[in-house]
Amino acid sequence: MTAPADSCDELSGLSRRGLLGRTLAVGGGAVLAGLAAEGLSTRLAYADAGYTGDTLIILSLRGGFDGLSALAPIGDPDYYKARPSIALPKSQVIAGDGTFGLHPALAPLLPMWKAGTLAGVHAVGQPNPTRSHFAAMEEMERAAAGTSLRTGWLDRMLGLTGTTAPLAGVAMGNAMPSRIFGGPAADVSMASIDDFKLAGESTKRPMAAALRKMYADAPAALAAPAIAADRALTASTSARSATYTPANGAVYPATPLGEALRDLARLIKSNVGLAAAAVDSGDWDMHQGLGTAVKGQRMYDNLYDTSLALAAFAGDLGPDGMAKVTLVTISEFGRRVAENGSKGVDHGHGNAMMLLGGGVRGGRVYTNWPTLAPAALADGDLAATTDYRSVIGEILQKRCGFGSLEEVFPTIKPSSFGLAVARQ
Repeated sequence: MTAPADSCDELSGLSRRGLLGRTLAVGGGAVLAGLAAEGLSTRLAYADAGYTGDTLIILSLRGGFDGLSALAPIGDPDYYKARPSIALPKSQVIAGDGTFGLHPALAPLLPMWKAGTLAGVHAVGQPNPTRSHFAAMEEMERAAAGTSLRTGWLDRMLGLTGTTAPLAGVAMGNAMPSRIFGGPAADVSMASIDDFKLAGESTKRPMAAALRKMYADAPAALAAPAIAADRALTASTSARSATYTPANGAVYPATPLGEALRDLARLIKSNVGLAAAAVDSGDWDMHQGLGTAVKGQRMYDNLYDTSLALAAFAGDLGPDGMAKVTLVTISEFGRRVAENGSKGVDHGHGNAMMLLGGGVRGGRVYTNWPTLAPAALADGDLAATTDYRSVIGEILQKRCGFGSLEEVFPTIKPSSFGLAVARQ
C-alpha cells in the first residue's frame, strides 16, 4: 500500500529534510536500505565499475526447511526407521542415485535436474547451531560466527563487487530492509517493481523532479540518500511495464514467490546491473501435518508451489539468461530426523540446499553423508558435515569472480565438491 502523501499540495515550503523523509516512504512498501551517509558516498559514482559475475539469488526458505523430505536419503535404512509415517517411499522418487531421491513435488524442476543445471547439497548447516528461528536466521544472514562483524553477508559481497549500479542489490517481495543486506552498500527492498515509486508522485506532484532539484547543490553526505533513491527509481523504469509477458511460455504461479521471481527476471532482462538478490519463502515450520508425498499434503503442496515458481523463472530467462544466474536456497536450520506424534518434525540442525543455474554441475546430490544411524546423529539431528558458507563460497569464487573469501565469510574456505563450472 502506498504511504500517505503529505496533505499540502504545494512543494515550495518543504525543506530538504522534510521532502526526503516523505519521498523515501516509497510506494508499495519499498524501502531503500543501507543509505546512511556513513560509508556510502564512496559508492555513489555515476559509472558502474562493471561487475561481470553471475547474478546471485538467495532464496531463504523461512521456518526450517525439511531437506530430508525434499532430497530424501532413500539409501539410508535409518531414515525409514525414524519416519515410519512420513518418509518418502522409494517407489515415489522421481530421480536420484539410489542413495538420495527427489520428492515427487519437485517434478517441475525435473527437466533442470536431467539437464544438469539443478543440484542438491546435503548435510549442511552452520556453526553453533540453535533451534531458535530468530537467532538462527540472524546468524545465517550475518554469516560471521566468531567475529564482531554485524553486517549482512550479501552486503559484504556487494561491496566487494565494485559495482555502482543503483539496483545492484535488491531484496524482492519484502517491504522491509533485509538483514542479509544490512550494512553500508546501497541496496533496495521493494514489494514489487510496479509499486516501486515515490509516495505522492503524480503529474501534479512531481516528487522525483523536486527531489533532484532540492538536492542538486547539497553537500555529498546529505545528498547521498536522495541521489541513491533517484538513481534506483530511474533504473527501475526500464523494467516497469504493465504488459510484461514472460518469455518461452513460462507461467508463474500466483504466489508471493512466483511474483517475486517474475520481478527479478524482469530486472535481469532489463540489464539494470543486478548482482545480488534476496527472496523469502515462508511456511516451512512443519511441526505437525507434514504429510505424505501426495497432492493436498502440506509438504507436497509447498514444494510443488516452490518448484513451479523456480521452473517458471528458469523458463522465462531461458538457457542464455540462466547461464549468468545462480540461485541458492538456504534455511535457518533443518528438521529433526525422527517424526513426532503429530506426523511432523521439530526443529533440527543438518539440512539440504538446492542450487540451480547454467554454471551448476547438476543432476546429483553433493554431500559428506554422516548417515542417520543413532550414534551418528547430533543430539537427534542430522549432523552438519558441510558449512553452508563453504557451498556459497565455491559459487562466489567460480561464478562471481571472487578470490579470497575472507571479507565475505571470515575463516571459511570454499567447498571442494566441484559443484559449479568456473566462469570464463
